[in-house]
Amino acid sequence: MELILLIGGFFLLVIVGVPIAFALGISSLAVCVLMGLPITTLINQTFHGINSFVLLAVPFFLIAGNLMNLGGVTDRLTRLSRCLVGHIRGGLGHVNVLVSMIFAGLSGSAAADTAGVGAVLIPAMLKSGFDKPFTVAITAASSTIGVIIPPSIPMVLYGAFGEVSIGALFLGGVIPGILVGLSQMLVVGILAGRRHYPAHPRATLHEAARSVWQALPPLGMPVLIIGGIVGGVFTPTEASVVALVYGLIITMFIYREPEVSLRRLPHMLGETVLFYSLPLICVATSGAFGWLIAYLNGPQLIVGFVENLSLGYYGMYAFIVLMLLLLGTFLSPIVIIIVFLPVLQGLGDIVQIHPVHLGVIT
Repeated sequence: MELILLIGGFFLLVIVGVPIAFALGISSLAVCVLMGLPITTLINQTFHGINSFVLLAVPFFLIAGNLMNLGGVTDRLTRLSRCLVGHIRGGLGHVNVLVSMIFAGLSGSAAADTAGVGAVLIPAMLKSGFDKPFTVAITAASSTIGVIIPPSIPMVLYGAFGEVSIGALFLGGVIPGILVGLSQMLVVGILAGRRHYPAHPRATLHEAARSVWQALPPLGMPVLIIGGIVGGVFTPTEASVVALVYGLIITMFIYREPEVSLRRLPHMLGETVLFYSLPLICVATSGAFGWLIAYLNGPQLIVGFVENLSLGYYGMYAFIVLMLLLLGTFLSPIVIIIVFLPVLQGLGDIVQIHPVHLGVIT
């Protein structure tokens, strides 16, 4: 009964427009009072949700992504992508996807990807004759690659809360991220042929060489981060600081962009704090909400019900994907990972899905 009230109350609050972070907290508090549990227990679980050293990696990766946006890195990556795929039918659409794939290896955030790539390519695509719905759709869709190709902020959270190797998750996300990007480029090519979207002239050898040379510094960041984590040189949290320092060196000393300076650094830090504050509240209240679900044996009930369905290996895969698709329509990845991770891992254990593989799917 309490489990139904907890989940039902949460969905009711979300439907009436209460922000997810507060809906999680209010529903948890109400059920906690109803059950007569000490409020201090709920407070402790809320604090426990954010009391993780690994979570420090998230703001540092976000700051690194902001640095790349302000430091002209997106422009240089766009020129490189235009030289590589701009001559294909629907050129700027392919450029949009390819830039998102490259930028995913720098920021780890879909929001930073959308802000950086969208600001540069949406006006250019509209000016070149692309439809506005298509332009916005491909920008939004390609930005999701940012959470698959490492470094990925959701993978950091999954590894922290699920006790899975973050380095293994990063390696596991490379090939799926590339495949997602290639599939999106295939769709762009098909629609571009039907709608007669334009292509850019093929770049000269000199233009291509110059673009590659200018884009080399940021292209070294994914190699440094992933190589350092997998090689055991530094932890994911330390890797996020390395990414920030590397971004500062690129933008301030190599590219010497006036938009990036030590004077503007406090402003960028403030923007990152504001941007990260609400997700962090989600992490805290999700910790309390997830603890209550576990306290009420929610994961065991759900896993037991699904196990009785005898779905088999591929059937369980389909069930997990459909479950994530449904939850993702109204919940953020952070909430899904923290609240439903015990359920997902329980479902994976039924058919022996590897935790890293399950993490990449999630």
